[in-house]
Amino acid sequence: MQTRIALVTGANRGIGHAVAKGLLQKGIKVIATSRKESDGQGTVERLSAFGDVIYQQLDVTDISSVENAFDFVRTEFGKLDILVNNAGINYDSWHNVQNADLDEVRVTLETNTLGPWQTIQTFLPLLRKSESARIVNVSSGAGSLSSQTGGTPAYSLSKLALNGLTLQFAGALKKDRILVNAVCPGWVRTDMGGSGATRSVEEGADTIIWAALLENENLTGKFFRDRREIAW
Repeated sequence: MQTRIALVTGANRGIGHAVAKGLLQKGIKVIATSRKESDGQGTVERLSAFGDVIYQQLDVTDISSVENAFDFVRTEFGKLDILVNNAGINYDSWHNVQNADLDEVRVTLETNTLGPWQTIQTFLPLLRKSESARIVNVSSGAGSLSSQTGGTPAYSLSKLALNGLTLQFAGALKKDRILVNAVCPGWVRTDMGGSGATRSVEEGADTIIWAALLENENLTGKFFRDRREIAW
């Protein structure tokens, strides 16, 4: 059986690191990426005990970086089976929709929405070469429609848009049998979530890993938490 290849953005820490670790433990070869190349050696050293991992620098807001990563994966593997769009920024709890700094909103959208969009577009030729391609967008309950109550506007609206992007790509790629889903990991103890969060990074990563390995081809265009579908 051919080895399955996964690329995880923001894999140097937090949920992304836990997702990479979990996929490695499932026998998947993982391309662990981070925005800063200086994080690369430490990332590989921490993950190599769990399986076959390789590092590639990838800044989802920089098209040349995304294209360089694409060229690397194409040259080394010729396909991509799993894309986990995990990189995300800026839980802006100090803002509300009335006083939001729109320059900050634009930066947040660049990473949390346009970054995954650009990454999916770029890697589609390699995902189409997989027999069972999966795209997982790491979203948030803050991106659900019912959560749009005026707080954390940059983050919430960027994740709401990411959910819409998930639906768009799920519909467009159904004919290619590429599953595209969004996952809310819950409130996780990360730099963004804080030390008071209720979940470990491993608990937050669980449903992301599950969605990356889905076998049921009817499960596309869904929003999941705790391996269960939740409302958009």
